[in-house]
Amino acid sequence: MRPFDEDALSAASGFSLAEREAVYHAIMTRRDVRSQFLPDPLPDDVVERLLTAAHHAPSVGFMQPWNFILVKSAEVRTRVRDAFARANEEAALMFEGERRQAYRSLKLEGIVEAPLGICVTCDPTRSGSVVLGRTHNPRMDAYSTVCAIQNLWLAARAEGVGIGWVSIFREGDLKTILGIPHHVEVVAWLCAGFVDRLYDEPELSVKGWRQRLPLEELVFHDGWGRSER
Repeated sequence: MRPFDEDALSAASGFSLAEREAVYHAIMTRRDVRSQFLPDPLPDDVVERLLTAAHHAPSVGFMQPWNFILVKSAEVRTRVRDAFARANEEAALMFEGERRQAYRSLKLEGIVEAPLGICVTCDPTRSGSVVLGRTHNPRMDAYSTVCAIQNLWLAARAEGVGIGWVSIFREGDLKTILGIPHHVEVVAWLCAGFVDRLYDEPELSVKGWRQRLPLEELVFHDGWGRSER
């Protein structure tokens, strides 16, 4: 361990009004994109900025367990889309009646339409068998990886890049297609591409699948289920 260095600390203050508004605008207008991708390839410098934002996410024990597999190949993306289609049919059968019909009406991926796929993985061995902060909750490595994804997503919104998180896969199918080692966990397949339109509200809300819950119903005080009163 290095000795404490007072010079490593810098003054901290809130952002300017314009900066704050930009941050919250990115948060509030971020969307899970399925259908609005433009075919134009993403420039390398834009992709580099998105990955840099992801790589600056917090991580338990600073283990940085993530990797990013960039997939531009149309052939590979087609195989991934086919793996999704198999899993998606399995998922549809888990719903009943009108809910199944509604599920099948939803477009839940843009794997082929988006010019870039990003497979985000988590390597639980990245910092050895004992990791600071992960000793009592081994899932902290995956949670850290999700923080990286959110950083990337918000940076993408600022760049005019749409991101769609596809989660309906059998993990083994993706590992086979991409040659991912057995011990590495697949956390996300992200569809990435420029967009010129986004839904004003989350697409699942617009299409009636589910609505945003009132925040006040989700906030407790000094214990589970306790209101402020």
